[in-house]
Amino acid sequence: MSAINSVFSWFMKKRFHQIELFMKYPTEVQAEVFENLIQRAKDTAWGKEHGYSEIKSINAFRERVPLQTYEEVKHYVDRLKQGETDLLWPGEINWFAKSSGTTSDRSKFIPVSREALEDCHYKGGKDLLAVFSHNHPDNTVYAGKSLVLGGSSQINTFRKDSYYGDLSAIIINNLPLWVEFRRIPDKQIALMDGWEKKIDAMAHSIKNEYVTSMSGVPSWMLVLLRRLLDITGKANITELWPDLQLYMHGGVNFGPYVEQFKALIPGDTLKYYETYNASEGFFGLQDRSGSGEMLLMLDYGIFYEFVPVEHSHEENPKTCLLGDVEIGKNYELIISTNAGLWRYRIGDTVTFTSLYPFRIKVTGRTKHFINAFGEELIIDNAEKALAKACAVCDCTISDYTAGPIYMNGNHQGRHEWLIEFEKPPHNLNAFADALDAELKNLNSDYDAKRTGNLTLNSPLIRAVAPSTFYNWLKSKNKLGGQHKVPRLSNDRIVIEELTEITELV
Repeated sequence: MSAINSVFSWFMKKRFHQIELFMKYPTEVQAEVFENLIQRAKDTAWGKEHGYSEIKSINAFRERVPLQTYEEVKHYVDRLKQGETDLLWPGEINWFAKSSGTTSDRSKFIPVSREALEDCHYKGGKDLLAVFSHNHPDNTVYAGKSLVLGGSSQINTFRKDSYYGDLSAIIINNLPLWVEFRRIPDKQIALMDGWEKKIDAMAHSIKNEYVTSMSGVPSWMLVLLRRLLDITGKANITELWPDLQLYMHGGVNFGPYVEQFKALIPGDTLKYYETYNASEGFFGLQDRSGSGEMLLMLDYGIFYEFVPVEHSHEENPKTCLLGDVEIGKNYELIISTNAGLWRYRIGDTVTFTSLYPFRIKVTGRTKHFINAFGEELIIDNAEKALAKACAVCDCTISDYTAGPIYMNGNHQGRHEWLIEFEKPPHNLNAFADALDAELKNLNSDYDAKRTGNLTLNSPLIRAVAPSTFYNWLKSKNKLGGQHKVPRLSNDRIVIEELTEITELV
């Protein structure tokens, strides 16, 4: 196995030099990506409709092609599902990622081309290993197995040779051989329906494996690791897998889960690396151990534009290019991809933490915020304030959601937070005060609305019983994979549904 480890390490180091190239020449690499995308798609139905053969500049592209949402390209996707070719991207699209980014009942079917799989999604996983190898040259991660925790979704068919499912299921079904021979559990278990049965089957099938790396959404990985400890009788995961070195995570903010992972995996041998990937593409990865930011990956066949969030509500807002962005400013992410999504509004917001090289943090979703009273509270504010409140009150959080309590007569509005604590605070009022103080510090609009309690009263914190959020997701058949709880909402639907199935503690 040491020979295999050496060979893989050599390949990963070779790729790292290519990463350094786009870090050094980011705008040039993006210009090349743009030109390749336009040339590849000029003879598609979309390309002909928008005159791609006449587009000679990025400005011309922005003038000819308006920003798109899923609803605006859905009629093309419906035709792709029926087998039409050369619509958004050259050739036939055989795979569609069923979006599970929210807990709403609406499903989106995102086209996944062969190029998107090979030059984007797989390249992202390979590049994270390259970065890890560069940062930790003495690692032996390739000597063991890689635990991959994906969604609970079988592949379904639209027609013969046309399939859909969770992105993780699509990826597992198409993995290159060099990845597949190291991955556990076997495909039959990895793609099982029924999340609870799947977790039990996974735990029993991998308990005697030699695992050196793992990947998956943190909230669901914790469920699997705790089940492993239950059936093995081990005190912690380090006893089971002493050479576990790398955890690749994404999908949710890792902050609320850090202490829980440290309790299960003590010591400092395990390195945590974050990724930013979605059904629409693989966008970023953490390139420095211990940092809270990700390198924007610029040579994956994705061309990036950015809309300052204060202009996102406009009908067709002007976009910034990579060379125009500013550190610390919040932007809506716009992508054009090698799967045929053009100037697509993915719905995520990011802020840049550095330029040249370009590193980002995901700050939230364009539709996941609270602005019931003009406070403009985004997920990034919420996560940071919760972390500060937990530090002040010596507590940890498993899950949470928040929404407005609207003004009623002489009663001011306020925010209601339902929080499932892993380690509860001694005093909920003190926690509420700490949360409120940090939100004021982070968000001037929130601070202004809280001044004198004239518009917005202090937050109401309600601690809920253990497993409340798990049971809510289960009731909606949303266990596992990329499914997650909406953190912030402008209505009370989620809060009221949760309140109905739990008791306050």
